[in-house]
This record gives sequence, structure tokens and C-alpha cells, in this order.
Amino acid sequence: MIKVLAITGNKPNELTITGEKDERIGYIKKALKKKLIMFIDNGLEWVITTGQLGIELWASEVVCELKEEYSIKLGIFPPFLEYSSRWPEIYKEKLEQVMLEADFSQPLYNQPYKGPYQFINKDNWLIQKSDACLILGDEDYPGTVGFFLDKAKKAVEVQQYQIYWITPFDLEEIVKEEQEIQGFE
Repeated sequence: MIKVLAITGNKPNELTITGEKDERIGYIKKALKKKLIMFIDNGLEWVITTGQLGIELWASEVVCELKEEYSIKLGIFPPFLEYSSRWPEIYKEKLEQVMLEADFSQPLYNQPYKGPYQFINKDNWLIQKSDACLILGDEDYPGTVGFFLDKAKKAVEVQQYQIYWITPFDLEEIVKEEQEIQGFE
């Protein structure tokens, strides 16, 4: 049974999303919500992320919404202090908000950025602390999530780690469902 789920995925620029008003974010959040409810109904207790721009931040927002109806907890673990210091202000505020609403949040390194090892160790830590991961992306074209994916695949080989996906096909299905619903209204 999956008690702790790590969520990651592509960054906005890898999805060609250039702003928070992009309608695709709504579809991504619906796909995340649908998957998360399935996991919660099967015993999921915690979702953990680093709060990274894109999928992780949106997933954190979805978990905060789900907390109103479900018994689910959120942990946000940025890789280092001042993680969002170079982000646009709107995203900094969003991260601050979900960190306030999270059940637990703490940087993995209690210092500012020192080197790429902090990102490498972040991936390892997420895998060690979770029973499975949910990745929103395309396995054939993973982008930066490929670094995490390589480590997760190794964890599948040596322990009972599981990888779940929300694929571009899944997102297309969500769009079709929403269009059908809107067509009937």
C-alpha cells in the first residue's frame, strides 16, 4: 500500500506554459486531482514535493484543496534555503502560500544554493522517503524530470518502489471529458 507519494514533473517552460492564465494548468490540476483521489481512496496519507515550479507547485495547490474534503497531508521540501529567490514574484507567493498550508515544510539543506549535489540529493531523498512517485510528463521525452526518473527506475529494481504516470494522452482525455461536459451545459 502506498502511504507516501512523491510528485514531480515538467517545469512550465518544458510544457510551453508561459503564465498562470494558461488554460492547460486547469487541465493539469484536474488530472492531478483525479489521480490523487484514487491514491487517497487506496490509503495514501502523505504527498511530498520540493515545490518546484510547474507540476510540483500545482500538485501542492491541488493537495491543499483536497485537504478540505480528504484526510491527506502535504510535505514540501525545497532542496535549499532561498530556493525560489530567482522566481517571478507570483510564483514565490504561490510557494509561500502552499508552504503555509502544508502539514510540514522544511528545506533539505539549511543553507542557500551551494552546488548541483543539492538537486541530486533532493531526488534521492524524495525516493527514499516515498513508497511511489507520480510523474506528469512523457517517458520518451522526459526533459529535466529525466534525472529523477533515472533514479526512480533504479529504485524499482532494488526495492518495491513504484512509478505512476500522468501522460500527454491522459491530459488529452481530461480535455475531452471537460469539453463533453461543457458541451452538455
